[in-house]
Amino acid sequence: MIVDSFDYIMKYKGHHPNLDVAIDWLNSHTLDALENGKTIIDGDKVFVNVMDADLREADGAAFEYHRRYADLQIDLTGSEHWGWASEGKNEGEFNEADDFGLKSGPEHAGGALGGGRFVVFFPGELHKPSCKTPGCDHVRKAVVKILMK
Repeated sequence: MIVDSFDYIMKYKGHHPNLDVAIDWLNSHTLDALENGKTIIDGDKVFVNVMDADLREADGAAFEYHRRYADLQIDLTGSEHWGWASEGKNEGEFNEADDFGLKSGPEHAGGALGGGRFVVFFPGELHKPSCKTPGCDHVRKAVVKILMK
C-alpha cells in the first residue's frame, strides 16, 4: 500500500511499468473534466473509473481485494475514510471475471482521502474504501485500475 500526497506521486515511478503509465497519464490529464464511467488509458492494463459514491459506515463493512489489479484511489470532491487489514475471513467466492472478492475482519490501519492525497492498494491487500468521514457522506472519486500480474 502507498499513501501520499499527489504532489509526490512521481517518486513512485519505476516500481511497475503499468504504474508508470498511470502516473504519467494522471500528470497530463484533469480528472475533474472526466465524465462518470470508464476511461481507457492503456487497454485492459490501465483504466480509470470515475464515480459518485455514497459513503457507508466503516464499522462492519467488508474489505475488498483483487488478485490482478491495483487500485489507485483519489477523491475529487469530499473526503472518505479507507481501512486496511492484513487478514480476514472469506465472504463468498472470489469473482475472477471482475477480479473482486470480499473478506471480513478488524481494521488494522486507516486514513482519509481528499485534500490532494491518494492511496494505492496492491493485489491481495484488503481495503475498505468509501467510508464516511466527519461531515461527509458522499464523494466524487477516481479509481485507476492498474494491471500488476
